[in-house]
Amino acid sequence: MHAHSHAHDHHEHHRHAHAPNLGDKRYTIAIVMNLGFVGAEAAAGFVANSTALLADAAHNLSDVLGLALAGGATLLARRAASDQRTYGYSKATVLAALANALVLVAVCGGILFEALQRVLAPAATQPLLVMAMAACGVIVNGMSALLFVAGRRHDVNVRGAFLHMAGDAGISAGVIVAGALIWLTHAAWIDPLASVLIVGVIFWTTWGLLRESLDLALDAAPPHIDVVAVRDYLASQDGVTAVHDLHVWAMGATAPALTAHLVRPDGGDDAFLAKLTEGIANKFAIHHVTLQIERAQRDDCAEC
Repeated sequence: MHAHSHAHDHHEHHRHAHAPNLGDKRYTIAIVMNLGFVGAEAAAGFVANSTALLADAAHNLSDVLGLALAGGATLLARRAASDQRTYGYSKATVLAALANALVLVAVCGGILFEALQRVLAPAATQPLLVMAMAACGVIVNGMSALLFVAGRRHDVNVRGAFLHMAGDAGISAGVIVAGALIWLTHAAWIDPLASVLIVGVIFWTTWGLLRESLDLALDAAPPHIDVVAVRDYLASQDGVTAVHDLHVWAMGATAPALTAHLVRPDGGDDAFLAKLTEGIANKFAIHHVTLQIERAQRDDCAEC
């Protein structure tokens, strides 16, 4: 909004509740299972003198933190809006996803430092113990990932939890392979090398989540929404001569919003606005829409 006056016909708010249907028990179950496994895997890593197991345990620990953040953010997102926080707490889901990704990046650095030192000075490990614990990791992480299958396509927070759990299962499978190779070849350098590969997998799976959650935290348009197409759609409406101050952002991980000023010399009634907001909801899945109709085009609008 600009400071000087406009010719305002109507301000239409069309709200549609998109509270995340996540099921808080999923987070609690996954946290309990993974926290117990992290303790067992870390202990086995020290006993087996395996950097790969310790790296996997560190990765699992970071995911437990991520799940705790995600579960807490989900509870916050369901809290009602207040006079001060008019959008409520739905943005907490985005902040949790961002924090989760940043923690994983930090963990990557620590694991890589330790692994490189072990590459230079390899130490003997107990491959059978490594394989046994990694097999348990596949089961625990696989079961955890299944908890977050539902809702992962439309919620960056749930997708983050699913990707971490599924990634952990894959990494644990890789550790089984590394343990088998050590058992067959007695080559101690395989263990730290596996740790370096784990770091690569963590970073690869985290980068997309980090970029998307950072964009959402900066109020960028959600990646599945084509803002140019939205602008063209608004401009194509009957009687609309210009579109400006168009903003599309995410109020939370699952709630995109839109505001725009439409120049329409004939003005706009309730029927026009209702039809347009319904069209935006159906075509772009944006259910929180605020439209302002202006009869005359402003001279100082750079977007006009």
